[in-house]
Amino acid sequence: MKTTFGKQNYQLLIGGIVILIIGYLLMIGGGSEDPNIFNPAIFDAQRLTIAPILCLIGFGVILVSIMWRSKNKNEAA
Repeated sequence: MKTTFGKQNYQLLIGGIVILIIGYLLMIGGGSEDPNIFNPAIFDAQRLTIAPILCLIGFGVILVSIMWRSKNKNEAA
């Protein structure tokens, strides 16, 4: 049975999903327990820069994993 995705496609897909999950996990937190107290941690570089970049990279890797086509035509999945 031949499938559209090969082994390398699935590896890239799982890697992209892991990167995406790490990016979303880096975004959480930074809130304040008391709504009257401001917590400047929500404007941390981790939440404003690193996490969104990781999410974009994760989406890019997922897109590449969908579009990737093996050069080996005899590859059986």
